[in-house]
Amino acid sequence: MTAQEWKSIRGSGQSPDQIMLSLKGDPSETITVRWRCDVSVTEGFALYREAGSTEEWTRADAKRNAFKTDVDESSFFFADMSGLKPDTKYEYTCGDSKNRSDVYYFTSEKSNVERFSFLCLSDVQTGGPNPPADYSVLGEVVKKILSEHPECKFILTAGDNTNCGQTDVQWTGLFEGLKGIIESVPVMFCMGNHDDMGFEDYFTFTGKYYSEHATYFTNQLRYSYPENGPEGWIVPNYSFRYGNAMFAVTGTSGFEYINEWLVKTAAESDAVWKFAAHHFPVCYSGPNLECYETYPPMMEGIEKYDIMFSGHEHSYARSYPRRNNGLYDRPSEGTIHYNIGSGNRNPPGTRVVPKVWNDCTYEHEEDLSMFSIVDIDKDKCTLTAYVEDGRIVDRCVIDKTDDTITPIRRAPRYNRPRIKFKGYDLGICVMDTLPQCIDGVWYVPAAQIVKFIGGESKHSEGKVRIEVYGRFSEFTENSDVMITSEGEHRMKAPCLRLEREQLYVPVDDFCSPFRMYWSYFEHNNFISIESETEQLPVSYQP
Repeated sequence: MTAQEWKSIRGSGQSPDQIMLSLKGDPSETITVRWRCDVSVTEGFALYREAGSTEEWTRADAKRNAFKTDVDESSFFFADMSGLKPDTKYEYTCGDSKNRSDVYYFTSEKSNVERFSFLCLSDVQTGGPNPPADYSVLGEVVKKILSEHPECKFILTAGDNTNCGQTDVQWTGLFEGLKGIIESVPVMFCMGNHDDMGFEDYFTFTGKYYSEHATYFTNQLRYSYPENGPEGWIVPNYSFRYGNAMFAVTGTSGFEYINEWLVKTAAESDAVWKFAAHHFPVCYSGPNLECYETYPPMMEGIEKYDIMFSGHEHSYARSYPRRNNGLYDRPSEGTIHYNIGSGNRNPPGTRVVPKVWNDCTYEHEEDLSMFSIVDIDKDKCTLTAYVEDGRIVDRCVIDKTDDTITPIRRAPRYNRPRIKFKGYDLGICVMDTLPQCIDGVWYVPAAQIVKFIGGESKHSEGKVRIEVYGRFSEFTENSDVMITSEGEHRMKAPCLRLEREQLYVPVDDFCSPFRMYWSYFEHNNFISIESETEQLPVSYQP
């Protein structure tokens, strides 16, 4: 398909399209509208007034950002409609002196609001290489949700808004699908990995790459959101205030800068509720995921917030409060990690399994959308997760007044230390071969762990050789030397024969050859082992 052919399908023109509201300042006083025109249009403005009024329109001049995409060249305009009266319905139109949009409506928020609701969506991406990308189902789903939950004041996403964000084909499909919704309901996009993914040739899906600074996301939403993110990483990273809640929305690159910004943003806010949105889940529910790039690099920042909304897995999960490698019961003791599930009938690529850190999970494998409604009532926050057909998957109430989460379920606390791999309990594999701490060094049964993962072990007199993820290591009883795929190394302490005559090795030395990492959850009394890879270890069958 040529650019000219594409232009005739969903290309920009002189009349405004892709009209979207967003939040920048106090929602009782201001709201921002964004729209697109052909690059030949260089100026634009919004006109607004109280709905049904015969008064003169108030004019808001727009900022312009010209952007050349893979199939088009457009002007994106952003106008801040300010000086609003609280709790008032307004009408508005946008464009230039020659070409105007239809008249749309929005309602400003009450002053100092402490009761409000919002809609959470994630992973709404769809569409293959054949244009135009069809997001009509998403539009139908969201319209239905909002008709059943008109109390929602705005939409917050947790990333993967597009299937391939480095092409105009996908973004124009998304905005076409959301037409009739986002002209009146503000949407706050969080960026996902698909939003900064591209192909040198989108139509053949060849030459896959990632744009570190998310060129398309950044340019199309340039002035939609507050410009208060970490220096050099604004647009995908921003914070906004709504009533008694503060939201910190994060991107998918520059994690060390995001961490510092999260800490600073939380410290400077006096909001009752502090929420964060980050696409990659920390307390994931899939069998093989990993979060090493995000966590621990963003641990300090993330754990300054009450709830972190995430996506990526297309599955639902809600964690116990987590902080400093501990799982707790009370909301004041940690951050709740809330994985929303797919919002556009995208069945998961992962399969939900029980994880030690999750209080509630749902095996979302139907071709139905999931979404969550968040209701704020002063010191109470109610989180309700739904399947598109109306079934409630999970509902919990976080009450800051009495520091409780209901329904009440307690995080595990073991009387003997356990081993978890990617959140799994190893169960019968280590029932009588639990980890041991000897002279301050934690020891683990190497062979049992690797066999649980799906790797291989070979036992010989006084020796054990283990292999997984294409690497191996070999340990000898009473020796502090291990042989690995990368050579011979000294261990922290010698290999010992312990429970059930199994060879135990220091957990540091078990992990390092396989690029794993570990931590001890002292409050809960278990060792958590994580892997930096999402590979699926399957033994070779000749």
